[in-house]
Amino acid sequence: MRNRSNRLPGRRTFLTGAVALGATTLLPRGLFADTGWPILRAAPSTAQLAPAGYPATSVWAYATEGAGRVPGPEIRVTAGDRVRRQLANDLPQATAVHWHGIRIDNAMDGAAPLTQAAVAPGASFDYGFIAPDPGTYWYHSHNRGQEQVARGLAGPLIVEDREPWLGLPGAATRELTLVLDDWLLDADAAIVEDRWDDLHAASHDGRMGNTVTVNGAAYPDLPVRPGERLRLRIVNTAIDRIMLLGLPNLSARLIALDGHPVSPRDVETLLLAPAQRADVVIDVPSQDDGTHGLLLDPGNGAWVEVATFRSDGAPVAPGEGEVRPLHAWGTLAPPDTSDPQRERLLMEGGAMRGIAEATYRGERMGFRKLASNGMVWAFNGMAHGMKTPMFRAPLGRTVHLEMVNRSIFPHAIHLHGHHFTVLSRNGAPDPHRDVRDTVLIGGDETLEIAFVADNPGQWMIHCHMLSHQASGMMAWFEVA
Repeated sequence: MRNRSNRLPGRRTFLTGAVALGATTLLPRGLFADTGWPILRAAPSTAQLAPAGYPATSVWAYATEGAGRVPGPEIRVTAGDRVRRQLANDLPQATAVHWHGIRIDNAMDGAAPLTQAAVAPGASFDYGFIAPDPGTYWYHSHNRGQEQVARGLAGPLIVEDREPWLGLPGAATRELTLVLDDWLLDADAAIVEDRWDDLHAASHDGRMGNTVTVNGAAYPDLPVRPGERLRLRIVNTAIDRIMLLGLPNLSARLIALDGHPVSPRDVETLLLAPAQRADVVIDVPSQDDGTHGLLLDPGNGAWVEVATFRSDGAPVAPGEGEVRPLHAWGTLAPPDTSDPQRERLLMEGGAMRGIAEATYRGERMGFRKLASNGMVWAFNGMAHGMKTPMFRAPLGRTVHLEMVNRSIFPHAIHLHGHHFTVLSRNGAPDPHRDVRDTVLIGGDETLEIAFVADNPGQWMIHCHMLSHQASGMMAWFEVA
């Protein structure tokens, strides 16, 4: 990464690296299944994850035709459209696809083993669902995700609004999707293979990479024009890396989080936990010095540049006035917090604190036995509690969920099938009441959220730091 001196405040963690893409030819299957649906193939491939001069890296990747690539091919539809893909599994492991953030039919959620059996090697599965809400989403493996996502099985899913926004007064004139990822590579640029279930990493911040990628390119140059107003759709697809990003000197304004619109607000830095997304509008200066960096804080305040916005071409008329808000969804019922169903999620475990005991597979175990079974985290005293639901809610009921983190590590809690309103953090009302599907909870923090249980089915709730999920932070709730 290229160092950039600036005055942005320092914060969390780091990576070092780059990405460019190359791939081998795969054995062909038809582009369309017998159903006529387009194929989404998961298969081994290669990518140039390290800078030029290093060997290519063996990855697992998605493809619609030809060789798989990292990130996977962008799927783009309009709100209200039906997404149809047949997953063809050409991997040596069973897999499934989760359509992250989409308020989807339960049977199509891809949350193996809860909503479907994982798709065996050589088999296929048809995914068909309505994408009801515009926004920035993504898709990824949801079977042994701490390995399969880390090998490359993730891609962007963009749902455009029925009503145009680009080009309207105050809106952007163009958009860019930026998929950020994190890789742990050895000196030969191969993915480190022998640490998928590393309990030391899992009991801390998780599997931290040493290489950063942005849209499959090493320190990519992103062409922009002087005066241009752009919409950036930013996705953190890392399995464990929390990313603090900086956009200095670009008048950045936040317009959406996890797909849901927010009132435009200034944001010079942006903190994205794994699985979180942010839509940001930037204004390229009319009198430009040629380059602006997308910066990442390595955790010591010495920001590094992971991509460059490079001015090219004749200036355009600058974006004027306040940024135009995105269109409201109009499909999400607001929670009624006057008399909600109250539930609690207690997070315990990890290094330094540990767990005295928890239940795993129906047996009460002490910490040593839990660890011998690969479990170092618990929700409400249950490690990987998939036998019974954490709670049940009647259809249409507002649920008030208090989430208490008694560990010293942050967690990115994701609710499947629903978006929720952030009510408070450590007792202080949230000033924005943002609507999200994944929320970051710091060590020793308490967060309150509320949502309407309006999507029937059995839904996972888990930490999206996938090393934490695999080692205990997984449960489910039922909407009946």
